Formats: sequence, structure tokens, C-alpha cells
Amino acid sequence: AFLIQPRIILRLFCFAGVAVYTGMETKMALNYKSKSQKRSAVEKSMNTFLIIYLIILISEAIISTILKYTWQAEEKWDEPWYNQKTEHQRNSSKILKFISDFLAFLVLYNFIIPISLYVTVEMQKFLGSFFIGWDLDLYHEESDQKAQVNTSDLNEELGQVEYVFTDKTGTLTENEMQFRECSINGIKYQEINGRLVSEGPTPDSSDGNLSYLSSLSHLNNLSHLATSSSFRTSPENETELIKEHDLFFKAVSLCHTVQISSVQTDGIGDGPWQANLAPSQLEYYASSPDEKALVEAAARFGIVFIGHSGETMEVKTLGKLERYKLLHILEFDSDRRRMSVIVQAPSGEKLLFVKGAESSVLPECIGGEIEKTRIHVDEFALKGLRTLCMAYREFTPKEYEEIDRHLFEARTALQQREEKLADVFQFIEKDLILLGATAVEDKLQDKVRETIEALRMAGIKVWVLTGDKHETAVSVSLSCGHFHRTMNILELINQTSDSECAEKLRQLARRIAEDHVIQHGLVVDGTSLSLALREHEKLFMEVCKNCSAVMCCRMAPLQKAKVIRLIKISPEKPITLAVGDGANDVSMIQEAHVGIGIMGKEGRQAARNSDYAIARFKFLSKLLFVHGHFYYIRIATLVQYFFYKVSFMDIF
Repeated sequence: AFLIQPRIILRLFCFAGVAVYTGMETKMALNYKSKSQKRSAVEKSMNTFLIIYLIILISEAIISTILKYTWQAEEKWDEPWYNQKTEHQRNSSKILKFISDFLAFLVLYNFIIPISLYVTVEMQKFLGSFFIGWDLDLYHEESDQKAQVNTSDLNEELGQVEYVFTDKTGTLTENEMQFRECSINGIKYQEINGRLVSEGPTPDSSDGNLSYLSSLSHLNNLSHLATSSSFRTSPENETELIKEHDLFFKAVSLCHTVQISSVQTDGIGDGPWQANLAPSQLEYYASSPDEKALVEAAARFGIVFIGHSGETMEVKTLGKLERYKLLHILEFDSDRRRMSVIVQAPSGEKLLFVKGAESSVLPECIGGEIEKTRIHVDEFALKGLRTLCMAYREFTPKEYEEIDRHLFEARTALQQREEKLADVFQFIEKDLILLGATAVEDKLQDKVRETIEALRMAGIKVWVLTGDKHETAVSVSLSCGHFHRTMNILELINQTSDSECAEKLRQLARRIAEDHVIQHGLVVDGTSLSLALREHEKLFMEVCKNCSAVMCCRMAPLQKAKVIRLIKISPEKPITLAVGDGANDVSMIQEAHVGIGIMGKEGRQAARNSDYAIARFKFLSKLLFVHGHFYYIRIATLVQYFFYKVSFMDIF
């Protein structure tokens, strides 16, 4: 009785502490709140209390052993008549006897540690994860895809998310690109019924009506020029115009990594810029839907990419087959934000064709209609279209020899190969002549607006992280409900120095404090974000926390991960969730507490590297509000029961 009494009191005290703590966590689950980081909240609390219980167990064993020897200090209690010691016991070492008694008490009290709790919890998580895959509301019938669970350790974290970071293209949108408009040498065109139509009067045109470009022609062959052309220009200007359009769509047809499924090309591309020129016999495959949409558009307009034949790229221009020798591919990367190809034309010239974001291509251009194209790109972006700029450069034989040597040395380098390749690519992609820009449309997925509104009503802040242009990102944010018209939209863009960025952040902080608008939205570009994260993290976080929605545009993949990490290590330690569909989203998916991959059209890299994979963004609401909510309630109740069992039931 002397030994049992303190133990009961101590364990009842521990049970009360556990009950209060797990009860609080159950309430937190209802409100989608948590203080955990990396591991789930349940696992963290379990580990904490099991360590506490282990310390209690060891303390009980030590105290009981000491009390035993204190009790047996008197000779009459050391060897009572009913428990006489043997001669071996009397002569044994006291240290060994103390250790033996300590271990005996350890075994006697070991049931205070609920060993079976870990096994039961893991079984509950594993079996519970099947409910996500079985949920028909998370099944996408069109693509025949159901939700996938790649790890069952984070089920309860789904119900505690406070920040959602999402990509735009392929996550909020369908990632089904359609060519809509382009700008060629400072003239803007739309595709209408399979024909390119210029907006407003063209140079040297006497009327202001829409001018229809009737045909293309090869640089040295004008035999296909339609006599019914509505351009009222001199033959020289008309020839120059044809050359510009021809070179632009040649760049589109050659600067890509598109693969082709068939080579049945007879009769393809023989007519002038008509909708029926689309090559029904050809089917293009590309890692990027943008590339596929652009190559298909060029085919509709008479310049058809036929395919690869060894190191040769075959293009059919208005029925005439041309072969370009592919010399080098300068692969796309997230730092350069462009890709290039070096080809040898049939006439022998060495040409570099470059395709990329306007922020990376326009600064490298020294010729072409740069300012007009920049204005057109901004106009395209305001319509929510995705833009790319096209440029080219012609090499002399001597320049090409030097470039070829540098590329060979960089690609065969045994050390710092990536850095050397980046330097060579930068050396090659300069002094460009701008050809124009393309604009493709990507439609929003179904019920994106409703899902974002539901997340906002649940108290979850939504951040959109995208590589698109500022105007495009804002336009899509407004259309999907991430930003709304009554929201005061703040901007942190085009910052060039630390001091300028710090001053702008202070201005935004004062404006938020003084402004009585209920909700604020923040737009940040990649360059300004780099400056803000360098020395002004606290000020940037203060501004972001006071904004209901944040849009980060022109983001590199590593920048997305840095933003999530900044939120994770903030004093509040909120639970973060990242959603993406492509390989460029893997870094942010792995950085967040919970990563969700969208099984879209850019492969399965995001889905394979995520904790959960769903087919559409709209499924996120049920995943968080239903499955995440009940998973946490179940696991919290299970943990409470186990500590109740070992701390209360075993005592009585």
C-alpha cells in the first residue's frame, strides 16, 4: 500500500494532463488550427507524452528500489521469517542486487507505456487512407482517375491547414492551350476561323479595316502569293512582310521539343492559311502544352512541322519540303526562362531561334520592334493570355565555330558542368533580333472559384505562385475569385534595390494600417521577392499576414519553395499545403507540410512526389473539410482512449 498510493496519485495527475491536452487538440481540429511542424500533430504529442511516461516509469522504478532498501534497513524487515535468503543471496554484490531490483520494478510498472498505441495508430491511418481512394466524389470520370494516397502519415494534417499555396497553370486551369493572338514585327494579329487577321491598319495600308493576310511564301519564292491580297502595299514592302511572317512561324515550327506520332504528310500545308490546313494525319506530343499549341497553329497557317529524321528537322512550307539540320538544343531552365535551337538552313546559314518569357528575351534583343511588341505582350496579358517572345540570330562561320567549341567544352566538363553550360548559353543568346510574340489561352477548371471561396470562408489563406507575367496572373486571379473587385490590391513589383524594396514594404504596411478596407490583396514579382527575402523577411511577412490573398508572379521553382519555408518557420508555425501539377512544382510540394499533386497533362512528377494526388483542384475542398476534419477527430479520440486505458482502467 505504501508503494501503490503515490503511484496512483502520480498517474492520475498524468492522465488529467493528457486528457486536457488531447481535448484541446480535438478542439483545434474542429477549427483547422495546429502548432505542429513537419510531423503530424498527433505523432508529435504522442512522442512527447510517451517520453514523459518513460521518464515517469524510470523515476517510479528508481524511487521504488530506494524505498525497498530503506524499508529493509532494519534487520527484522530484511529477512522476515516467511522469506529467508539463501547463502548465495547474502554474499552477492549489492550493486548487482540494486540493478536487479531496479529492473524488476521496471518490468512491474511497464504497462504505463502504451506500446500497442503506435501499432494501433498506424493501422488506423493505413486503413483510414483507403476512404480517400474509395470516395466517388474525388473520382474524375473524364480521365478515369481517382484520388491517390502516397503516404498515410499525414491524414489528420489535412484538417489543420492554414495556408494553401497553389500553382496556376494546370492546377487552377485546364492546361489545354489554344492559340489566340500573336504580334509579328510590331503588328498584332488574331486567329479568326483559321485565318490571321491584323488589328487596325498595317503599315503603308490606305484603309483602317481589318487586313487579311492571304498567304505565306518562302523567303526566296513568292509564287504562292495570292492575287486577292487586300494589302495595298508596294511589291517590296509586301515581300518584306511575307518574309517577316515566314521567319516568325519558321521559328515557331523549329524551336521546340515536340514529337510526332505519324509522318503521313502528303497534301499537308499546300494551301494558304486556311483552317482546313490542320494536319489531321499528324498528332503532336509535347512535354509543354504551349509548344504543342504553337506548332499546331503554325501548321494551320501553312508551315507544318513534319518531324525528325536523324539530325534533320523537316518543315513543309506551303507544300514545299525543307530540311533544317539540328545542330544544338539549348534546353529550357527555370533561371534563363527560355529555350533555343541552332539549325542550319537549306541555304547553309546557321540560325539561332529563341523562345521564352518576355522578361528574359526582350533584354537580349538589339533589333526588331521591341517597344511595340512589349506593348502588345502587356495587352495580351491583360486578357489573361500566356505570352512567349520569339527572336533569332544569324551566325557567321567564325562565330559558329567559336560557339560550337564552347558548347563542346562545357558539355564535356567534368566539374561545374551546369555552371559552365549556363555561361555558354548566356554567351550565345545575346544580340537577338526580335520576331514577335505569341499569346495562347488556358481556360479555368470547373468550380475553381467556388473552391477558393470555400477555403477563404474556412479561414485558410490562399497564395498563388506562378511563373506567368504580372498582368496575366492578376487577370486570372480576378477571374477565379482569388482576387475580387472589392479587394484593395497592393503591388510590390519592379523593385531594383534593397533600399527601394524596403521603402516600398514600409509604404504598404502603413497603407494597410491606415486603410479601412476589410480585405487586401498583394501582388509580388520574382525579382522583388528575391530582394524582400534577402534582408526584409520580417517586414515582408508583416505585410503578407495582413493580406487576405497573395499572388506571386514570375516565380522560379526554388523561389516557390523559399516562400513556403518562410511561412513554415514563422513564429505561428502554421500548417502549409502546396498544390501543383508539373515537375517545376515538386520543390514546393516537398517543402510544404502536405503536398498535393494534380494529375494533369504535364506528366506525373508532381503526383509521384506528393503526399496525395487528385485529378482536379475542386476536389481539394472535400479532401480538407471532410476527410481531414474527421481523420483528426478519429485519431485524437483514439489517442485519448489509449491514455485513458493505461492511466485509469489499469489502476482500478
